[in-house]
Amino acid sequence: MITLEEATVHQPRAGVELKAALGQGPSHAYLFQGPSGSGKAKAARAFAAEILTAGSDRPEETRRRALMDPSPHPDLVWLAPKGMSHAVQEIRERVIHQAPLSPFEGSARVFVIEAAEALNEESQNAMLKTLEEPPPHAHLILLSAESEGVLPTIASRCQLIEFGALAPEVIEAELDGLAGPEELHAAAKLAAGDLGRARFLAGRRGSALREAAAGFMTAALEDDFAGSPWLELLNQAKSAGEHSGEQVQAEFDSEKEEGIKHTKTEMEEAVRRAQRKTRTGMLDLGLHLAAAWARDWATIIAGATNLAFNQDRLELLEAQAGRIELGQARQAISLIQETRRSFQLNVSEELALEALAFRLEKTLRS
Repeated sequence: MITLEEATVHQPRAGVELKAALGQGPSHAYLFQGPSGSGKAKAARAFAAEILTAGSDRPEETRRRALMDPSPHPDLVWLAPKGMSHAVQEIRERVIHQAPLSPFEGSARVFVIEAAEALNEESQNAMLKTLEEPPPHAHLILLSAESEGVLPTIASRCQLIEFGALAPEVIEAELDGLAGPEELHAAAKLAAGDLGRARFLAGRRGSALREAAAGFMTAALEDDFAGSPWLELLNQAKSAGEHSGEQVQAEFDSEKEEGIKHTKTEMEEAVRRAQRKTRTGMLDLGLHLAAAWARDWATIIAGATNLAFNQDRLELLEAQAGRIELGQARQAISLIQETRRSFQLNVSEELALEALAFRLEKTLRS
């Protein structure tokens, strides 16, 4: 079983603050804030386990059940958004209405809300009274990767625990054995401090997305769009979205067997939100990889090859970088980032990618 010290080994400041909180008596509400993949969820599960263990007659058994994922412990409620946002009704039923209820076991109940930035304004406002007048046995832990997504009225009522991005060498050590050394090194550098993203990039589907991004950039440089290379990025994103939707539907089917009812409209909307969130996330990651490819061109042109992200593709990158100038590489990065921002609006993803390909071709061959 993982301990709180082990869960926060790469976040020492957060570990010290959480250990001190247990010693003094945990607060009623916490906001774990930091980039995706920085270990917030692991720390929250270990912290929740210690809170529940403190008032238990069977501490080891309590800790064991609390650390399971999903946890069967009746006093640990863990909510993750289905799709792009949390359902208001679920927040009301599983947090607001349950928080005042006495613990089933021990002396505490813990409510963990993943991706608190995905709580809409109605959900956050509904939680205000629970945070302002918390039952003495209830502890809320909100996890957020986007500080601006949590209302100030919510954040101000929580004790802030900050998590930093993981260093590439830490991520690389965590990935040991998942792929070859060069691939792991590249995945760790491309992940931007996100361990979950690094694991994905080191796997089969992540490797395929890297290939698609490299193919997209190579096609723009070569002025070879016969195979519409942007479609490979789009198809991989669509496939990931469909898979995500199937997972959400499976969750609903499982809850139905347990007697938890949802309306048809609610389920269909949640599935669509999950598909869209994953699809746009994959497209954004694909463009992040494309921008990293252009950054590697710039790095190589500037004579700092050792700083390139794609260390496992250096031979190809060096050959390509020899054909362009530093200003062109930098302009390519700007064009890609501009397209990434456009995905936050209601644009046609296929047309945006196609337009980007031709703008890159014009820039790189001018």
